[in-house]
Amino acid sequence: MEQDDDISLINQSRLGNDEAFALLFHRHYSFLFKYLLKLTLNEETSKELAQETMIKCYTNLSSFKGEGKFSTWLISIASRLYIDSIRKKEREQKKLNRIHHTLSRQLSWVAQSEGIEWSDTFTDFNQLEADVRTPILLRHYYGYTYEEIGKMLGIRTGTVKSRVHTSINRLRKEWNS
Repeated sequence: MEQDDDISLINQSRLGNDEAFALLFHRHYSFLFKYLLKLTLNEETSKELAQETMIKCYTNLSSFKGEGKFSTWLISIASRLYIDSIRKKEREQKKLNRIHHTLSRQLSWVAQSEGIEWSDTFTDFNQLEADVRTPILLRHYYGYTYEEIGKMLGIRTGTVKSRVHTSINRLRKEWNS
């Protein structure tokens, strides 16, 4: 019965009845959102992907053949959008890593050409994530207390200590290998 109702709403939507599509949207949104939430484990991402799925569904409604359930078609769209979003994030991360590596090499070259001492230690330090690099720099180069750093960065003092300690140990391990 629900499949027949969906087909009726789809046909009305194809004829330009936006209220019919709104009914389809409301009927399937909860199911779609819950699926995406289980997939992403992130409420905001799930909401965005559900919205994007429904937009894609609306613009491509004419391609729905009715051979299967409408909900199955929605899930296939949502799944592809989710996979595409993961790939996009991976591409962006790789690009950021390349830029970071290039900038680190450029800084090293500029420092050497201007007679500034640039050690491998600083190059290794630049490979750390920004959220741990900043507390180390503030603590060990500028001499701020853990409490001051916590206030500056808006994080707990314990978090600052943990990030500094863990990252310095990671660097030591790198240097000893």
